[in-house]
Amino acid sequence: MRIGIDVGGTNTDAVLLDGERVVAWHKAPTSPEVTAGITAAIRGVLGAAGIRPGAVQAVMIGTTHFANAVIERRLEPVGVIRIGLPATAALPPLVDWPRELAACVGDHVFLVRGGHEFDGRLIAPLDEPALRDAARRLKAAGIRAAAVTSVFSPVDPSAEERARDILQEEYPQLRVTLSHEIGRVGLLERENATVLNASLTGLAGRLVAGFDAALKELGLRCPFYFTQNDGTLLAADQLQRFPVRTVSSGPTNSMRGAAFLSGLRDAVVIDIGGTTTDVGVLVRGFPRPAAATVEIGGVRTNFPMPDVLSVGLGGGSYVEAEPLRVGPRSAGFRIRAEARVFGGERLTATDLVVAAGRAQVGDPARVRDLPRELVARGLDLMARMIADAVDRVKTSADPVPVIAVGGGSILMPDRLPGASRLVRPDHYAVANAVGAAMAQVAGEVERVVSLEGIRREQALAAIRGEAVERARKAGARPETIEVVDQDEVALAYLPGNAVRFRVRAVGDLALAPERPA
Repeated sequence: MRIGIDVGGTNTDAVLLDGERVVAWHKAPTSPEVTAGITAAIRGVLGAAGIRPGAVQAVMIGTTHFANAVIERRLEPVGVIRIGLPATAALPPLVDWPRELAACVGDHVFLVRGGHEFDGRLIAPLDEPALRDAARRLKAAGIRAAAVTSVFSPVDPSAEERARDILQEEYPQLRVTLSHEIGRVGLLERENATVLNASLTGLAGRLVAGFDAALKELGLRCPFYFTQNDGTLLAADQLQRFPVRTVSSGPTNSMRGAAFLSGLRDAVVIDIGGTTTDVGVLVRGFPRPAAATVEIGGVRTNFPMPDVLSVGLGGGSYVEAEPLRVGPRSAGFRIRAEARVFGGERLTATDLVVAAGRAQVGDPARVRDLPRELVARGLDLMARMIADAVDRVKTSADPVPVIAVGGGSILMPDRLPGASRLVRPDHYAVANAVGAAMAQVAGEVERVVSLEGIRREQALAAIRGEAVERARKAGARPETIEVVDQDEVALAYLPGNAVRFRVRAVGDLALAPERPA
């Protein structure tokens, strides 16, 4: 048995799975202090299932903590160290960051000599004295985290690893993030992702400690994991090192849960919550990955993210009559205080659906006085907003299966243009928590290889084997591991018949036996 949790803007959902069977689920309002909402959701699902905490073998959590920290500009100051001189000086670190976000991180920037070419040749010897000086200056300034980025470090990480050792020799308490463990080959985007990650590591440490204490208070002594942007799991100790990998896990959880509950592996998923509608595409059961560059809080990054379109439409979206508008402003987690069907005074999307008789939520008598023409126009506008979002994520005009999930999916019309069929599976309201509970473990390898001295098949086989091994070391059961994604791109601008390979392997998490009572 395992518990999956997903923290949304309106509700925190928890679900208990026994193998592949949903045993019980519970929704609790998301609290301003998110840990309290998670505790309430777990208590609710354990009570609904009537089981003892010792029967739970793992807890999987999808949280908005880190995305919110970036959006709200709550970042910790970071030492930014780039290894690449005499190259790379033309575009300094943080050059493309929004001004207010760069101000949070600070101006503790150091450029030092070193780094490698794409084929592993040195650009210049590593300037170790400059690194020691940087460490001493960061310590004097009270900076507790550093981001280290070296040219082509995904090909040869030795410069970054040596830099980490030097920095921590001079300043043992410094938390160091290495770019080759975060992003892909592109320098600026990888550096940006590394700086974001470093700025979130302090929050990650506090979050893990808080969750650990909360779960123990509930009697749960099992390991807990966090869901990543790509739909796989990150152990709690790894979250403290790589928090940026979780910033877009919410939509991914919903898409993975939709695939699991519906049995469809290729479809469009519409996840309607209280505040937003997230629309994405399933390919072989996993979210379609976004393009090489993805913006987070206005910062360009290049680590794996799902390709998701978010629209400001949810169950709590405010409705304005003249001119007619639904969203993007929303009651969010205050819907039970503000929506008319719950005794409030604000007209929301949920009120329109209840007034039309399409859902039984709250007190329908409180919306009987709504003009029928307003209700019809509002429902039509919402249907057009959803259909437009589906069209924008499709890659062809052909009809495709559409899976509707999320508590706000009561807003969905009975028919949708562009959909070959519309599926709302059992437990659709907690698909996000189901996706977290059944998340798998992944291993990914990206490498630029010169094919002048090796056959393509040999190079690819070696990288596939490395991806499988990484999945095994991350905790996947060996017999369940399979390669689910691979691609290769010829790099015509580099000499030596260079090719960039990327391979991802996933497998089911190996769970420990049940603990005795």
